[in-house]
Amino acid sequence: MIAIVVVALVHLLVGYALITGLAYEAVSKVVERVTTVDIEEPPPPPEEPPEEPPPPEPDTAPPPPVAPPPPISIAPAPPPIRTQPTIPPPAPPVLRVPPPAPPAPPPPPPPRFQPKNPSPRNGGWVTTSDYRSSWISREYTGTASFTLRVGANGRVESCSVTGGSAPSELKDATCSLIQRRARFDPATNGNGDEVAGNFSGSVRWEIPD
Repeated sequence: MIAIVVVALVHLLVGYALITGLAYEAVSKVVERVTTVDIEEPPPPPEEPPEEPPPPEPDTAPPPPVAPPPPISIAPAPPPIRTQPTIPPPAPPVLRVPPPAPPAPPPPPPPRFQPKNPSPRNGGWVTTSDYRSSWISREYTGTASFTLRVGANGRVESCSVTGGSAPSELKDATCSLIQRRARFDPATNGNGDEVAGNFSGSVRWEIPD
């Protein structure tokens, strides 16, 4: 009986030891799992570029004084003056001959015909019978100068009084009578063509007897 009790006690101790050892092992594993936390480490910060060194401060000290170089005289020596005991006579003046004048242009060729002015073909343009009784009673007398424009057909185209001593009534009558009565051979040019021309003359008014 004692042996059996001792064996039973031994078995109990062994079982207790086994049970307590397994429990401690399980508890330690749980505690290790609970206390162990996976913490991810943060990535390392990027490397900052190295700072550039600050620019050197300008030298504010004034530059050392520089003395100018001493002036150097570079004036050339004056040329020697040559004296001449006798003064030569002045050179004779240069005679400049003007260029000859260009030749005169040749004269134009002479006309084939000699130009001529109008010439009267008839006469008696003003007579004593043209006197009016009023002019006679007033004793109108004198001269009347005139200029006619004669056309290429020989007829008077216009008349203008240019002077004279006769009264204005006699001068006006002079142009009126000549324009109505005068006939001319017309003027001609250098080609022999009949052209218009001018004719000048005068008339003397006298009271009939």
